[in-house]
Amino acid sequence: MGSKSILRAICSLFWMSLVTQTKGANFNVKKFGAKADGQFDDGQAIISAWKQACQSTDPSMVVVPAGTYMVGSVKFQGPCKAPVTIQAQGTWKAPSDINKLKSQDGWIIFQNIEGLTISGGVTFDGQGAIAWQQNDCAKTGKCNSLPINLRFNQVKNSVIKDITSLNSKLFHMNILNCNNLTLRHVTINAPENSLNTDGIHIGRSNGINISDANIKTGDDCVSLGDGCQQINVEKVTCGPGHGISVGSLGKYHDEQPVNGVTVRNCTLTSTMNGVRVKTWPASPSGVASNMHFEDIIMNNVSTPILIDQQYCPYGQCQQRVPSRVRISGVSFKNIRGTSATKLSVKLVCSKGFPCQNVELSDINLEYHGNNGSAISECANIKPVLSGKIFPPMSP
Repeated sequence: MGSKSILRAICSLFWMSLVTQTKGANFNVKKFGAKADGQFDDGQAIISAWKQACQSTDPSMVVVPAGTYMVGSVKFQGPCKAPVTIQAQGTWKAPSDINKLKSQDGWIIFQNIEGLTISGGVTFDGQGAIAWQQNDCAKTGKCNSLPINLRFNQVKNSVIKDITSLNSKLFHMNILNCNNLTLRHVTINAPENSLNTDGIHIGRSNGINISDANIKTGDDCVSLGDGCQQINVEKVTCGPGHGISVGSLGKYHDEQPVNGVTVRNCTLTSTMNGVRVKTWPASPSGVASNMHFEDIIMNNVSTPILIDQQYCPYGQCQQRVPSRVRISGVSFKNIRGTSATKLSVKLVCSKGFPCQNVELSDINLEYHGNNGSAISECANIKPVLSGKIFPPMSP
């Protein structure tokens, strides 16, 4: 090989090395001062690494090695110049005292980001036990403003996978104004008596996919608020908890329509409810349509199938005034298992706006209690029935 060829080879290797160093750069939080000792607040170090990654014009990675990180309120703010991956291990701990959090709206916030990936097996521990004692919803009907573990605001074309949310002070995950967001292999864990710790709450978002999630909590495992469009929930195990819910809807004015919800291949165990659609009485006008629940196993679930347009959890409603949320295009298919209560199927729709185009197919929900077999209840609805239906639908 001639000298020019050798020189070209050396130059080529140099440029390849330079490209390797500049493209796909890793930003390790330890290099930004994170101690991972469970006492020092590592939030600023983590955000400093994020800011560097977010400014990179090439896809980059924030690396959080194994360890225990005490983290105060932090916001991962976009937009970023290129996709960013947060590869995080270990445990992030929130202060147990909410007064030590700068924001009582959310603990970890991701905002206005496109192309985000979070993975690595990290656990986000909200240390919520003290806060639950301060949440007096059951007595007052009003919930204290407690921080949510993970907030995703205006996050697009992103993937959240292989993470755990533990003992959040309020909701574990809140997804708002997001598009094309996938949550996969997510674990959520809080005790049954933790008030208002919804697992995953979604509002005003389009194209959200949840799969292979294991959720144990004190409220809905998955809850869908107004403005949810094209939401897919599958392979979720739920329990303890309050079930998988659309709603509650109709509490506020100017709520956006819900359209295109599919819940399939899920297993619910010892939950307070099964799959349900719930709206407030005396509500403003609203629409919820094209919602499908199929291939679901119920194990000792209270009221496994439920449409409730008289939802009023604390008794502070005008229950005699019908809901004005119009429900249509709903199907319950191949739902089987056992009910913890005699009332296995309850479809109570609005007297002012009866449910339209509701279908039940291949339902088998047994009750093994001491006071008879399973029953159903219907009001202001004429469901279309096919296949085996048990319990039989009452008129």
